[in-house]
Order: sequence, then structure tokens, then C-alpha cells
Amino acid sequence: MKKQLIMEKALELFAKQGFEATSIQQITEHCGISKGAFYLSFKSKEELILALIDRFAKLTLSGTDYLVKNTEKETLIFEFYQTMFDLFQKHTDFAKVLLKEQMQPFNEKFMEKMYSYEKSFEQIILTMVERVYGEEVKESKYDLIYCIKGLLNTYTNYLLFCNAPVDLKLLAQSLVEKTNILAKYTTIPFLSREITRTFPANEKTSKEQILSVIEEKIEEMEELIEKESLVLLKQHLLEPTFSPAIVKGLLENIRNHPHCEWISYLLRKYYGF
Repeated sequence: MKKQLIMEKALELFAKQGFEATSIQQITEHCGISKGAFYLSFKSKEELILALIDRFAKLTLSGTDYLVKNTEKETLIFEFYQTMFDLFQKHTDFAKVLLKEQMQPFNEKFMEKMYSYEKSFEQIILTMVERVYGEEVKESKYDLIYCIKGLLNTYTNYLLFCNAPVDLKLLAQSLVEKTNILAKYTTIPFLSREITRTFPANEKTSKEQILSVIEEKIEEMEELIEKESLVLLKQHLLEPTFSPAIVKGLLENIRNHPHCEWISYLLRKYYGF
């Protein structure tokens, strides 16, 4: 819980001052803890920053993956855009400072991790496109993925730095119209399945890695239902005994808990839900 406190309080300072201008001393004073307590959670300020970005990426993936697989296809594109803009608007301060300081050097391991998240996000969009448009976009669906990402990036930048009130429902409706036009009228696709296969694929999370995450969260959890669900999911991962319906029910128990969204996402991918 102390790690969570540090992340939340540091984010407040980063949003006001930026990464570079915020010292560990300021963070510990803002948290009301010692420097020793800080270093028990994070080895450096850089590790803290990467943990914040990592959390934001995981929140985005887990939320959109569930949405794409559990929303009626007639409203899916609209819900997707609105959910993405709601998410970015909710985290506007962090997104602004991240954009301003995105050129600071990050280590290679982190860049590989972020690339993996990016490829996972593209897979989620591909699932959405195939569900909504089917054979209509058989030849152009890979181009459509990048068009959707481009629309998201462009309008997200606008939202971040627009001081006037924005009607997110109208924005989502507008982008649904644009996406439908691209899906219907694109006749000269550039990207193909073969081309996209030349890009390095994101690594699949192993059972051992998922178990490690679950065990860490079980130690942190206090809520009885969520903790018991995690214990049962761990047991099933080690020795499968439950039906798919029971596993889905257990995942539903933990899905909305802020510390379990990523575990829920990893397990849904692992079981193919």
C-alpha cells in the first residue's frame, strides 16, 4: 500500500512540476515518509516514473480488451472511442507531463515492454475490427488498425491541450462515422497480414509469470471476495479443475478491483476468453 501511496503522491507533483524538476526529497515530504521508505519501494525516481507509465498502459489494455470482447458489435466502435477518451481525460495531468517529457531517455528493457503493450493494443483493435466489419474489411483491416490508432492519437492530443469544454459523445460519434467510411470505401490497402508478421510479435505471458503476479497481489489484498477469487484462480492455474464458466465468474469477481485488472487481462488472454 505504501508503494501505491508513493505513486499517487508523486503523480501529483509530476503533474505540477514535471519529472526533472521533482526530487525524491519532495516526493517523500509530500508522502510523509522517509527516504529509506521510498527506496524500499523504488530503487530510483526513474523506476518510479516507469512504474507509473507501466500502470497506465496496463489499465488501458485491460479495460479495452474486456470492452471489445463483451460489448454488442452494433455499439462497439462508439464505446471504444468514448472509453479511450474518458480514460485519457481522467488522467489528463499525467498524459500532459508524459507528452512534454517523452523524449527523455528510457532504458532498452522499458522500450521493449512498451513495444509489447503497443502490439497487444493493436491486437485488441484487430479483434474489434473483425467483430464489427467481418469480411467487409478482409483486405484492409490492417490499414484500418493504424487509421484508428492515428485518429486516437490526433484527437487525444487535441483533448489534452484544449481548454474549452469538449463533448466526448459527439467526438466519439464523429470518429465512428470516419471509421465506418474508411472501412467501407478503402480500396487500396497498404498493409497486409504478411507485412505485419515481419514485425516482432509481443511475447505471450507464461503461466509462471502470471502465478508470480497473482502471488504478489494475494499478499497485498484485504478484500475477502477478491482475495478468495485470486486464491482459487491460482489453484486452477496450477491444477485445472474448474469449468470455463466458473473461471469466468472468478475473473468477473476481480475485474473491477484496481489492483486486479491486469491479472484479469492476463488470465483472459491465457484462457482465450
